[in-house]
Amino acid sequence: MNTTPPSPRRPLTERRKAATRLEIARAAAELFTEHGPDATSAEEIADRAGVALRTFYRYFRNKHDAVGPLLAVGAERWRALLAATGPGTPLPEALERTLAEALAVPVGGTAEGLRRTRALLRTALRDPALRAVWYRVNQESEERLVPVLARLAGPDSDPLELRLTAAVAVDALRIGLEVWAAPDAPPGAAGAGTGSPAGPALRCLRELSGGLRPLAPVTPAAR
Repeated sequence: MNTTPPSPRRPLTERRKAATRLEIARAAAELFTEHGPDATSAEEIADRAGVALRTFYRYFRNKHDAVGPLLAVGAERWRALLAATGPGTPLPEALERTLAEALAVPVGGTAEGLRRTRALLRTALRDPALRAVWYRVNQESEERLVPVLARLAGPDSDPLELRLTAAVAVDALRIGLEVWAAPDAPPGAAGAGTGSPAGPALRCLRELSGGLRPLAPVTPAAR
């Protein structure tokens, strides 16, 4: 029997990889919003991030993919909060509460941070290649949300309703963020109050989920 304790290096290595990946993403976002994607090269992103070009390509296939981690932050935070929700919590309540928490401006959050986020989203929606990354990030978020919802809904929940709920939830987040980031929408638009995208996203969630029934077990006739 192997009694050797797990190596403490692995978690640290994974954290370092995640930190490097995010640092490259931030550098790409800065350069894209400053100069535009067309005028930015992978070499310039690597230089801004302080890594070698080969390191850049170890993490990303191309320069556009580099902003994926930043575009996924809101959905990842929401999914983590949902995953930590206690079983038995009504799903509509859990979705709204955790979405508001995920998108709220954190204590000590700055207007500059919000400005950078909005600038990146605006750039992504104007550029076809970045827009494709944005849509792919949302598709991946939808797929990853299904098992989280399944755990909350219980073993007898309808798989079709789980997929529909995941699709509605992710679309609500996506549309809310796009509305919030629109050039003619000031911080706090659509009831955000604090200037966060929580207001528009919550409104979208309520509007889009209005026609969904609460997740329920599949009846024999539906099988």
